[in-house]
Amino acid sequence: MKKITTALTALTLAFSASMAMASECDPGEVVAKLSHVTGGTTHPKVVAANSLAERVNKEMNGKLCIEVFPSSTLFGDSKELEALLLGDVQILAPSLSKFGSYTRQYGVFDLPFMFKDMDAAIRFTNSDSGKDLLNAMNDVGFVGLGYWMSGMKYFSGNKALILPTDAEGMKFRVQASDVAKAMIAAMGGSPQPMAFSEVYGALQTGVVDGQENTWSNIYTKKFFEVQNSVTETSHQLLAYLFMTSNEFLDGLEPDVRKQFLQIADDVTQEANQNVKAKELANRENILKAGGTINVLTDEQRAAWVDAMKPVWKQFEKDIGAQLIKTAAGA
Repeated sequence: MKKITTALTALTLAFSASMAMASECDPGEVVAKLSHVTGGTTHPKVVAANSLAERVNKEMNGKLCIEVFPSSTLFGDSKELEALLLGDVQILAPSLSKFGSYTRQYGVFDLPFMFKDMDAAIRFTNSDSGKDLLNAMNDVGFVGLGYWMSGMKYFSGNKALILPTDAEGMKFRVQASDVAKAMIAAMGGSPQPMAFSEVYGALQTGVVDGQENTWSNIYTKKFFEVQNSVTETSHQLLAYLFMTSNEFLDGLEPDVRKQFLQIADDVTQEANQNVKAKELANRENILKAGGTINVLTDEQRAAWVDAMKPVWKQFEKDIGAQLIKTAAGA
């Protein structure tokens, strides 16, 4: 029986070695390397990746074996997609915002106030349209296996953000996303693309006035300590595309491929339900730690949605009007 072990992976002679989770695969097995950039043990992506490896390596023993390499120990953000096409890695889980140069359709997940909550997002990803999106990059050689969710995003600020007009003149940290920048501009704010690792210090020193993130990120990174309040906007979904290459998937024997795809779907559904529970727990943790959470009325949320409709229109041609309509109705 194989087990998940911790292996020391040297990155270069000039740098300290990094820890990589790898599986002891048996000779003769088909080996799939799963690379991701996240560290720790509790992040939703880490939990899902390790769960996939454990199930595949137990249930498909002798037919398929997965090795997991976290924390960019195999490939970093800038190299992993190229590595997948070259066959140097077989499974990835990048942020959905990373695929703009391959397809604009995944931008539907970035549109503000597209989904009311994570249940709506899950319904959409399990719908025919959501499943069809997994094949949006087949012409490139990529195929989606599922969507691994990290949670809905919420705005925090150095003052209460009850209506979008409350953000007028404020500087918000965002990811390097055209949709995110347009969203902040629609609020009358100034978008400030910035690395995640820099956010706490930027909030503390006033370099930025606000940010957007999941309950888990807000709590574990203690953003609530340096922000007056968090507003329960649920304005965007933070999620990852659990993916492989057509070459790898087509190269599996039919029975092996069928079993692998079933396990992949099972792990995805379970992981997304677990994220829901974890997010609710960390929402409570913020309150227990003295943080303030503003809950919007239906009328207040409607004002946010109305303010963001021009952003939907701005990206409608790239994403597709029908896809936006379907996702909004989930």
